[in-house]
Amino acid sequence: MASYVVMEPPAGDARGRDAVLVRDGFHFLAFVFPFIWLFFHRLWLEGLAVLLLAMLIGIASSTLFASNAGAFLSILVSIYVGLEGSAMRLAAMRRRGWREWGVLEADNPADAELRYMAAVAEAENDTPPPPLKPWGGSPSPRPESGSDTTALGMLGYSGGR
Repeated sequence: MASYVVMEPPAGDARGRDAVLVRDGFHFLAFVFPFIWLFFHRLWLEGLAVLLLAMLIGIASSTLFASNAGAFLSILVSIYVGLEGSAMRLAAMRRRGWREWGVLEADNPADAELRYMAAVAEAENDTPPPPLKPWGGSPSPRPESGSDTTALGMLGYSGGR
């Protein structure tokens, strides 16, 4: 099962409809086409940085006659983007004001979306829990002798009923 991070838009009125699911994990297309994948997801600064880094690696490997080192460094950059592409995407969304709703585990994006919509619907229909009693109130009543209570060590326990 994959993990999906649910990001809600900055405007709270469209909750649920405009949420974005971002799969957490390795992205193969980000590994194969790092800066194109970043540009596709509107990560302009990150994509530009990866493109410039790829160009610098290419120039350095051709001028220093270290083609093996250049290929190795290019693969390392691709692996980094493949592994951290979703984290970069989430960080960019947070900078734009999106809120993280939570993390869901699902087999596919459609299942994750169904689970998120069910959780949102359940949260809208739930009533808030009753307020807690303040400290310092009257002590809880003692169980009557002979009643069916369990005991923890030498202390009586009413079972919380």
